[in-house]
Amino acid sequence: MTSAVRFDPELVRRHDRLGPRYTSYPTAVQFHEGFGEREYRAAAQASNTDADRPLSLYVHIPFCSSPCFYCGCNKVVTRSVERADVYLERLDREVALQASLFARSRPIEQLHFGGGTPTFLTHSQLESVVASLDRHFGLNNDSLREYSIEIDPRTVGFETLALLRALGFNRMSVGVQDCDPDVQRAVNRFQPPEEILRVIQQARQLGFGSVSVDLIYGLPLQTLGSFERTLDTVLTARPDRLAVYGYAHMPQLFKPQKRIKVEQLPTSDTRLELLGLTIGKLTDAGYVYVGMDHFALPDDELVRALGEGHLHRNFQGYSTRAHCDLVGLGVSSIGKIGNSYAQNAKTLPEYYAAIESGRLAVQRGLWLNDDDILRRDVIQNLMCHGIIDFDAVSSRHSIDFKKYFASELGRLTQFVGDGLATIDERRIEATPAGRLLIRNIAMTFDAYLGTAEARPVFSKAI
Repeated sequence: MTSAVRFDPELVRRHDRLGPRYTSYPTAVQFHEGFGEREYRAAAQASNTDADRPLSLYVHIPFCSSPCFYCGCNKVVTRSVERADVYLERLDREVALQASLFARSRPIEQLHFGGGTPTFLTHSQLESVVASLDRHFGLNNDSLREYSIEIDPRTVGFETLALLRALGFNRMSVGVQDCDPDVQRAVNRFQPPEEILRVIQQARQLGFGSVSVDLIYGLPLQTLGSFERTLDTVLTARPDRLAVYGYAHMPQLFKPQKRIKVEQLPTSDTRLELLGLTIGKLTDAGYVYVGMDHFALPDDELVRALGEGHLHRNFQGYSTRAHCDLVGLGVSSIGKIGNSYAQNAKTLPEYYAAIESGRLAVQRGLWLNDDDILRRDVIQNLMCHGIIDFDAVSSRHSIDFKKYFASELGRLTQFVGDGLATIDERRIEATPAGRLLIRNIAMTFDAYLGTAEARPVFSKAI
């Protein structure tokens, strides 16, 4: 598939609708409490039939010292590091419980600390968590490992970055969102650009192999001029990757967003202009559009995976390790083991109660049936590569693709007519204009969307 992308504002307006981001299929909306600890243990045991199959660990650190008003993450706002001590003691117990389910021979290829704010933790707390993971799972010193952590530039100095590097982290994601002081004050996240650039420069000095920057368009008080200055500032640091998300205003789900003044949000037309600006600016600067919100330099691992056909998408976004089982650790975390998904309890009291009773904190999840597995394959291929090869899918799943998906192929004609996709006897392929709206094309193959779409849980495509 070509990595080209074309921004067509009229097509985006026509197709900008609510829909999943497809970090999984089925999406988390379909998870249910009929899948619990017993089912998770069975999935873990079955996964050990391949004792060399690598693992990916996700560790959720929920604490933040202050709320960012745009945030939709599961978090606990506090300035008390003692609250983190209580959490980490339970997390250590969960790590031990989870590790006992998996063969010790399985290498940990990926590790990701997310939040909240992982760098809320003190140095000794960070050391404690990594030591627990190493003690129970056995961490990997291989140069090909991908051990990443989300960084709030306001919370780290050189000493913290040096500690993270010594603990084995070799990638980081820096939360920037916007560099304009008025926008920062409107979302309660003030951080001088010099602080952001310092963190990136020091990370490189310390040998971090990849630095990613997160930005958000559609925030209150953003203008084309202010966001162009943000992009220019960030580009001076030449990060390896950028993730530029569209702000989804859903205060009915995320309470901090109620403190955002709706009248200060950009209009839908301005949002489109911000997106067009971003695509033009980053591609002109030499970045490759990977998909959805992600851009990367041409020699980045994501771009190589895109070109070689093994790009993957999971709960952390785009990845290159489709072969890994994902173990979720900590409150609200989500994992994927074999053909199952599992999510931990979403609140600290529920999470603590499970761990203190000696149980796993798995509260809900899903076994995938054959149709789920087939549709996941189709949607993954669309989201990651923009192509569905009929014969390849038919062979993998012992079906006749065109018969099985006859109604879906009929519904795709609207995208073909608008120049977002092409269909011939062998495959479906998104066009450069269609890559921006790939979620919409993927939604055609979502068997659950009719039952879930009425719920206010999805963001707009743009």
